[in-house]
Amino acid sequence: MKKKKWQAYQEHGFYKGYECLGAHIRERNGKKGVEFALWAPHAKAVSLVGSFNYWNEHANPMIFEEDTGIWHCFFAGISAGESYKYKIFDHHGGSVYKADPYGYFCEKLPGTSSVVVDLSEYEWSNNHWMKQRKSKNIYQEPMNIYEIHLGSWRRNEDGSYLNYKDLVEQLIPYLKEMNYNFVELMPIMEHPFDGSWGYQTTGYFAVSSRYGTPSDMMYFIDCCHQNGIGVILDWVPGHFCRDEQGLLNFDGTPLYGKIDHPNWGTIKFDFGRPQVRNFLISNALFYFDKYRVDGIRVDGVTSILQLNFGMDQPIYRNQNGGYEDLEGIDFLKALNKAVFERYPFAVMAAEESTDWPLVTYPIDRGGLGFNFKWNMGWMNDTLKYIEHHTFERFHHHNLITFAMHYAFSENFILPLSHDEVVHGKKSLLDKIPGSYEEKFKTLKVLALYQISMPGKKLSFMGNEIAPFIEWRYYESLEWFLLEYPNHRNHQLFIKKLNAFYMKDQPLWYNEKSWDGFRWLDVNDADRSIYSYIRFSEDDETIVVFSFTNQMYNHRLGVPRPGKYRIALQTNSEDFGGEEKPLLGYITAQAIPSHGFDYSIPLDVSGLSGYLIKRKKSRK
Repeated sequence: MKKKKWQAYQEHGFYKGYECLGAHIRERNGKKGVEFALWAPHAKAVSLVGSFNYWNEHANPMIFEEDTGIWHCFFAGISAGESYKYKIFDHHGGSVYKADPYGYFCEKLPGTSSVVVDLSEYEWSNNHWMKQRKSKNIYQEPMNIYEIHLGSWRRNEDGSYLNYKDLVEQLIPYLKEMNYNFVELMPIMEHPFDGSWGYQTTGYFAVSSRYGTPSDMMYFIDCCHQNGIGVILDWVPGHFCRDEQGLLNFDGTPLYGKIDHPNWGTIKFDFGRPQVRNFLISNALFYFDKYRVDGIRVDGVTSILQLNFGMDQPIYRNQNGGYEDLEGIDFLKALNKAVFERYPFAVMAAEESTDWPLVTYPIDRGGLGFNFKWNMGWMNDTLKYIEHHTFERFHHHNLITFAMHYAFSENFILPLSHDEVVHGKKSLLDKIPGSYEEKFKTLKVLALYQISMPGKKLSFMGNEIAPFIEWRYYESLEWFLLEYPNHRNHQLFIKKLNAFYMKDQPLWYNEKSWDGFRWLDVNDADRSIYSYIRFSEDDETIVVFSFTNQMYNHRLGVPRPGKYRIALQTNSEDFGGEEKPLLGYITAQAIPSHGFDYSIPLDVSGLSGYLIKRKKSRK
């Protein structure tokens, strides 16, 4: 059976590589031990070295199966906790120590050896979550994602990392308090350089030892699920880093990839090689299978789709003369097909930064097969807009309205992500011009705009406390800011806004067509006011906000007669603003406006936003 799997590994479509390659605790001829297996078809010889044989390169030469390219050996009498590497000898007389590409765990840095672990030891307690997530229609559910870098969300007083168990005690209660129902982890696969944030991976199957063991990570995910929080992992299949212990020139040849990634100093995977594609797709399935994650956000999809991504002048063409990476496209389709066949509930989100068509369409309809795409156009236009002064914004009104021209072309996630608050781009608060007060007012309106537009929501950690400085991966967020009223009030506002979103069906029930959205006034550029309605089957939420600092009397058309109330206002005294909360109801008048027979008056303060609800009649 084992050799059949090794043979299957040589062909497209074998996605259980993590069960037959790597280090596995097994019994052979009545003896318990660890079986090691490695794909290195061009190596001259491979030796298993580790703590159990005193790193003696001659003690345990591995056996080569020429028809599969697999090297293997069994070491009796050892179990979990042993460190090991493979010493690979090439045909040019060179040798190198490599970590296990399928290793489940790694030593803590600066160590780079793989570590034997037993992933079956952990006993899960999330069966209720596992059962109910199968029946949910994720497209008609709220999705409010908190994007986090585990190494810098919060740290211990001595500057050391919180471990996965600490995060259970501190992060999960915070997510619940702030009304997020998904957490997205920037890459937690093992990586050698903190400054890569995990996006340059060496151990694809190994959760980072910075934060604890695989069982600790399972416990974290288990507890997230028990508290109603889904877990999405950032995953990097586009490229790998050059560190010696990793995949570079693995068996003396460019086995996993050979094209340079000029933007990142890395190597692009060879998506046309069956074993490489099997490695990557096995890796994605591994996290659903062994760690029970709920989704994957695929990083750098654009670089997978394009042969010359990041190059000033195109060098490569495909067999048809074009610049698309046909093998990369096939890989993405195979990836999504494999995931959804096994895990139909999954979130498969593409970080794709161009207007590549049909990213979230089914494969049989010409699509790539993802079910969500980060809306980078929305993010870029929105941030460009708020960087203008209030008196300039009327010239750029279309930066906000343009998003609705393509809002239903894909299933979008609206991100305000880590990439936009680092490398000199400034924090969200610091991007905004104007006075101290205007910055905070505008940031609240921005948050209301994001939460009320069609599309799932993602916000990077720290956005909710409005830091002035950029994100710094090497230290904790500035939690001391919450001692200051403006930051504390902003966090309170985000908490209330998130709670409103999670309960308000019109804001997430229909995000795929114009049936769920209608502009009230798309052309109010002179006043920089935007107004629209979000609909569910039997309810609606009216949204109006101003990105100028002037107050205006406004009239809003409403679809039905009755009484209306302001359910949430950004500039309320409740959040450190200037407006008294309007607690009573506004009766709709039979005055036509915005194509409706009824309307309500509303004084729109400068740099303010409002969510308005109709009073439902009792049945």
